[in-house]
Amino acid sequence: MKDMHDMNTSLLEVANLSVTLHTAKTSVQPVDNVSYSVKAGEVLAIVGESGSGKTIMNMAPLGLLPAGVDSEMSGSVRFEGQDLLSAGNGKLRQVRGGEIGVIFQDPLSALNPVRRIGRQIAEISERHLGLTTKQAEKKVAELLALVGLPDPLSRMQQFPHELSGGMRQRVGIAMSLAGEPKLLIADEPTTALDVTVQAQIVELLKDLQKRLRMAIVVITHDFGVVSGMANKVAVMYAGRLSELGSVDDVLLDPVHPYTRGLLKSVPSLDSEIGSEFIGLPGHPPDLSRRIDGCPFAPRCFAALESCREHRPPLLPVPHSAAARVVACPVVLNSHAEAV
Repeated sequence: MKDMHDMNTSLLEVANLSVTLHTAKTSVQPVDNVSYSVKAGEVLAIVGESGSGKTIMNMAPLGLLPAGVDSEMSGSVRFEGQDLLSAGNGKLRQVRGGEIGVIFQDPLSALNPVRRIGRQIAEISERHLGLTTKQAEKKVAELLALVGLPDPLSRMQQFPHELSGGMRQRVGIAMSLAGEPKLLIADEPTTALDVTVQAQIVELLKDLQKRLRMAIVVITHDFGVVSGMANKVAVMYAGRLSELGSVDDVLLDPVHPYTRGLLKSVPSLDSEIGSEFIGLPGHPPDLSRRIDGCPFAPRCFAALESCREHRPPLLPVPHSAAARVVACPVVLNSHAEAV
C-alpha cells in the first residue's frame, strides 16, 4: 500500500467550490460556494435529496461528467495540496483511479460489457502501480477475494452480464481499489441493490476502510448508510451546505429545518402500521434561476422574510462538542436558547 497521510492531515480540502453546467439548452448551478474537508482515514457522508448537487460536486473536479455537458468551476479542490481545478488532463488521469478511486452508482455503466472483468481491473493496476501483466492478474484475484467474491480466478474470466447486481457492485469496488487509492468516492453505492445486499455492501466498505485506512466520501440519500459508515455528515440542499458536523450530532440533534425534515421522513421501526408518511412539503428550487436568499425558505416552517432576501452563512452551533456549522441563523438562536 502507498504511504498514508497523518490521520490529522486534511487529504481533501474543498474551498468555495461552485460548479455551473452548460448544455445546448440551458445552464444550471448545481454547486454553489461549498467548503468542507476530509482527513486521512475519515468517512464523510454527503446526504440530500436527488438533484441537491452531491454527485456533481465530487465528479466535476475529477472530469467525470456526462458527454455533452461543459462545466465552469471556481474556488479550489485540493487533494494532498494539489488543486485539481487547475490540473491538466494528464494529472487528472493520474489522480483518477490511482490516488482517488471511484465507485459509480450503476456498476454496469462502469464496466465494459464486452471485456472480461479481470482484464478491466488489471489495467488499472498496470497503469497506476506499474505492475506487469502477471503481477496485475495476481492482484486482481486478491482484490476479488478481498471484496468477497467466491472463486476469484473463475470470476476474472467472466463478463459483466454474467454477474448479479450485487456481484457487479463488488467488482466495481475491487476496480476502485486496484490503484491503491488514499481516497475513495462512493456514489450511492447501494441504490440499485436489494436490502440484504445493501447491508452487505455497507459492511464490506466499513471493513475495507478499516483494513486499508482509506478516507471515504460516500454520496447517499440513505441515513442508514450514513449512520452505519460515516464519522462526519454534510447535508446538502440546492447546491449548498445546510449543516455539517459529526454523525452523532447531526442525526441525534438536527438543527437545520431541512435536516429535521429529512430525518422525520425516514420510516421508524416504532411507526404504527398504516401510519401516515411524513414528507417534506413543496419541491426543490429550479437551479437554472438565481437564488438570493435561503433556497429552502419556501418549504421551511421557520422562515422569515429576511430568509428569502439574504443567503444565510454557515455559522458554528453553540455548545457543540465537535466542530459543527449550520446555515440558519433563525433556528440557531432558538437552539442556543434551548441549550
